[in-house]
Amino acid sequence: MNNFQFKNPTSILFGKGQIKNLSAEIKKESKILMLYGGGSIKRNGVYDQVKEALADYEVIEFGGIPSNPEYSTLLEALKVIKEQHIDFLLAVGGGSVIDGTKFLSAAALYTGDTPWDMLTANKPITEGMPFGTVLTLPATGSEMNSGAVITRREIKEKLAMMGPGIFPQFSVLDPEVIKSIPLRQLANGLADSFTHVLEQYITYPTGAILQDHFAESILQTIVEVAPTVMKDPSDYQAASNFMWSCTMALNGLIQQGVPGDWAVHGMGHELTALYGIDHARTLAIVLPSHYRYHFEAKKLKLAQYAERVWNVNTGTIEEKAKAGIDKTEDFFHSLGIKTKLSEYTDDYSETGTIVSDRFTQRGWLGIGEHGTLTPADAKKIIEMSY
Repeated sequence: MNNFQFKNPTSILFGKGQIKNLSAEIKKESKILMLYGGGSIKRNGVYDQVKEALADYEVIEFGGIPSNPEYSTLLEALKVIKEQHIDFLLAVGGGSVIDGTKFLSAAALYTGDTPWDMLTANKPITEGMPFGTVLTLPATGSEMNSGAVITRREIKEKLAMMGPGIFPQFSVLDPEVIKSIPLRQLANGLADSFTHVLEQYITYPTGAILQDHFAESILQTIVEVAPTVMKDPSDYQAASNFMWSCTMALNGLIQQGVPGDWAVHGMGHELTALYGIDHARTLAIVLPSHYRYHFEAKKLKLAQYAERVWNVNTGTIEEKAKAGIDKTEDFFHSLGIKTKLSEYTDDYSETGTIVSDRFTQRGWLGIGEHGTLTPADAKKIIEMSY
């Protein structure tokens, strides 16, 4: 197992009715900016619960944060923060709203030329305005980590930022909220969280037995509850296990002591930036080709994964590893998620070249767990995904 240092300061309030406890987590004198997305929280009752819990606070609202939080929209929210002298942010939404709030947390204290520089500088974010979250869509794990991804449509970029300064102070996780989520978004959440685990697990063996079992248990749980979540989102037990799996998939725990890949996300983000494809679906497009392209380097963990998660107990290491890839693709299909780029757009013929060029321009000359995936490799993987 590799050396590591681990700290996660986010408090979790999990379960039915936890929104009412918001006031215990926020200082009474706080002036709050409540951020949300397209307004679904006003239809599913979450908005009313939050407003009731914060009845004794001064709360200003900013809605309309889109999926793949858009930089220009966030700059409008930043003006509100500064003009209204906000001192606490509350994200009420899914990963996009939470990621946008993390950006605003850092941008509110940023003294550089333009907040976009925080994403291009590739430096850890060390300070931010305090914020909390009320999670309405399990998927990204953003409610308990210090990472965010922001989109800037005018230049077709989607870049990440992270650092200890943008951990949420607390997050409220009420599994009952998922009963009002559209099936497409539920499928995305299942695929997204599943892929988050794989990015930290399908690398190479390091003797981190407990970490492997942590990862495998999350994968097994997602596979087990997925049919029920898709058929009956009001099933509280399934919803609870789904929501907590999404959080555990990316709160930093399972990545300690092991290598991480994240090349799938790197390539997937480009497909979202170029074509507006849902984030989770870009991962499903890229992941099978990525594993097939890097089969020799990943086959030991792929075979282990096939055995422990999919119960593939016969065949050689190579046969089990190939079965693991096939089972993963089948899982995405079971959620109604297509796994070829040509199934999302007709304008794909130059995508591999475009992605390769973007990697080169950014200096991403070697990514993945070995730091050896080049822009030329990215081009080939994307082309395999057509």
